[in-house]
Amino acid sequence: MQALTAEQYARLQQLARAWERRHLKAAKAEARYNPRLGVDALCFQPHALEEGREVLIGALITPLSLSLILVPVRDEPPAAPETRQRVSLPSGDYPFCPLALEDQPGLWACELLDDLSDVGSLQEGSRLAQQLMERVMTASG
Repeated sequence: MQALTAEQYARLQQLARAWERRHLKAAKAEARYNPRLGVDALCFQPHALEEGREVLIGALITPLSLSLILVPVRDEPPAAPETRQRVSLPSGDYPFCPLALEDQPGLWACELLDDLSDVGSLQEGSRLAQQLMERVMTASG
């Protein structure tokens, strides 16, 4: 697996902070909110999509959910909110929709787990994200 650059790591941290600024206050009002979790972008790796676009793919864990996230390597304009795309990954096809965050154009998200209220710690959440990425990026069969 190719290592990310310092700039890519910084962009992923910006993504996590942008999610906090946009969603954290409302998330705290949700019944499924887990105060033991923070927001983190984990296990990202370079990936080429079928149409040749280069992205970073990884997991975004929040106090509410765990999602696959596509981060474009090159700047892309934001997609219309109703836009959807299916992305073929080694374990199958996944439906992604645009993720609108300030100063983070071109992001796409596929929510895989929508309730993390039973995750006991940050470390447990990180392990869950790592396991998820291993399964998603490994061919089934």
